[in-house]
Amino acid sequence: MRKTKVYYRGCLIGGAIGDALGWPVEFMSLEEIKSKYGNRGISSLVIGRRGRAEVTDDTQMTLFTAEGLLRGETRGYNKGVSETGKCVYNAYLRWLYTQGDPADDTLNIYDGYLIKQKELYVKRAPGMTCLTALRNREMGTVDNPLNDSKGCGCVMRVAPVGLFYRPQFAFNKGMECSAITHGHIIGHLSAGAFAYIIASIMSGMDIAHSVEDTLIELSKYYNSEEMVDLLKKAINLSMGKKSNEVCIKELGQGWIAEEAIAIAVFCALRYKDDFEGAIMAAVNHSGDSDSTGAMTGNIVGAHLGLNKIPRKWTSKLELYDVITKVADDLLTGYSDDGDWWMKYPGY
Repeated sequence: MRKTKVYYRGCLIGGAIGDALGWPVEFMSLEEIKSKYGNRGISSLVIGRRGRAEVTDDTQMTLFTAEGLLRGETRGYNKGVSETGKCVYNAYLRWLYTQGDPADDTLNIYDGYLIKQKELYVKRAPGMTCLTALRNREMGTVDNPLNDSKGCGCVMRVAPVGLFYRPQFAFNKGMECSAITHGHIIGHLSAGAFAYIIASIMSGMDIAHSVEDTLIELSKYYNSEEMVDLLKKAINLSMGKKSNEVCIKELGQGWIAEEAIAIAVFCALRYKDDFEGAIMAAVNHSGDSDSTGAMTGNIVGAHLGLNKIPRKWTSKLELYDVITKVADDLLTGYSDDGDWWMKYPGY
């Protein structure tokens, strides 16, 4: 079992580091990356104007997902009605507010811990599907989708679901969180699968067995065949001798959900005991480098724990204290000590 701070922090900090490493090269081709950073590609965090390596909407929305989960469970205890999906949706509206959109005066939701963190009030190329869906002020669900999008914005934010729920619940909760803004079933399944992988790792499995169990769970769902095949391809490529660049190109660019999770699974399996190697592989390609970096960091960070993430990266990371606090709160929320909701009234 990995129900300790070091692994919860490892998951969220690992994701943030992958996000920060990939952010400067997100819209660059591999050739452009190598031209600017050398043949190995980008390998060091770029320090921004605030003196820290910057994270993007991937980390921001991951934090707000966690806040929504915590509020949902708090509401369930205090009022007897959970409505976790609605609470995550409201958390995403608070994220939208940090992106410069006006508050909706008809909603009494603009409070809590994260909305007070000024470092979150910055736009780092947020996904248009997330922005558009939330601006419409309508919450999507699996049964009532808002659109037909399966952009990776629906999957890069759901690692907290895997930290908060046991595997048997994480898949469906991941799908629910995805459907709030993205309507395509493959996006929902990708988010469910990613949450399931994280939850399985936290239950004590290694990465390989977590992915294998996820494939079994995924195969129970209608229209999952193409995604199952892509993940199996990622597994096979991770065990082969082809270069990272060639393998990732075969899996896609990561702009859509199933490609993003496939790339993350490939990198995490190939470098399961090497956080630095996994992250570097995940961001140095011609695609959505910050999202594939973030998801890879979530997986390998959950597996290895914070202590195995290089200090040269954690010491430079934006929002480090906020991320670790949220990770700790997710851990406390998972426990059965009976009083966690009293400790975090800000949620």
